[in-house]
Amino acid sequence: TRQIYGKPDYLPVDESHPVRPVDVNGINKMAGEWYHILYNNVYGIRACSLRLTNTIGPRMRIKDARQTFLGVWVRQVLTGRPFEVWGGEQLRDFTYVDDCVDAMMRAALHEEAFGRIFNIGGGKRISLRDLADLLVDTVGEGAYEVREYPADRKKIDIGDYYADDSRLRSLLGWEPRTELRDGLRQIVGYYRPRLQDYL
Repeated sequence: TRQIYGKPDYLPVDESHPVRPVDVNGINKMAGEWYHILYNNVYGIRACSLRLTNTIGPRMRIKDARQTFLGVWVRQVLTGRPFEVWGGEQLRDFTYVDDCVDAMMRAALHEEAFGRIFNIGGGKRISLRDLADLLVDTVGEGAYEVREYPADRKKIDIGDYYADDSRLRSLLGWEPRTELRDGLRQIVGYYRPRLQDYL
């Protein structure tokens, strides 16, 4: 996960960036990553690490904010309620689930990947405010309110983040194929008839 990096020193963030998690989740992910790399390097149990950015798609968690804020936004729009955008100017990149799975399969099938660490990015970066506009436009309805980032969450706010995934692209021939608008359209199309099953 990108949470391994913490607040970026520079953008886009490449795999050489220092890792300074700002929350317990990031620390856990960092430890898990290094256990796997160690087992690859020392014991020959083949593994590599893919550091995901914001992965989105059908079946993502929408009933709460435990995995992604975008899921909450989707739920709110589809249930006819406004959602909150905290800050709004932060830049992010998003990876559609099909593109993420493609990266994982490529990494699993390439000997050169073992023992390595790769960022998975999502192509174009977008501000949270522009993402909110894009979601409302894709759904065809909805509203949001821009608010100050909550003080109790500010300590773990990382500001802007988007990945440099050139290592993954050059070594494994990967590139994201799903445009953000198309991904949002597929997400909304999936949840509209199934919403009650996921709330």
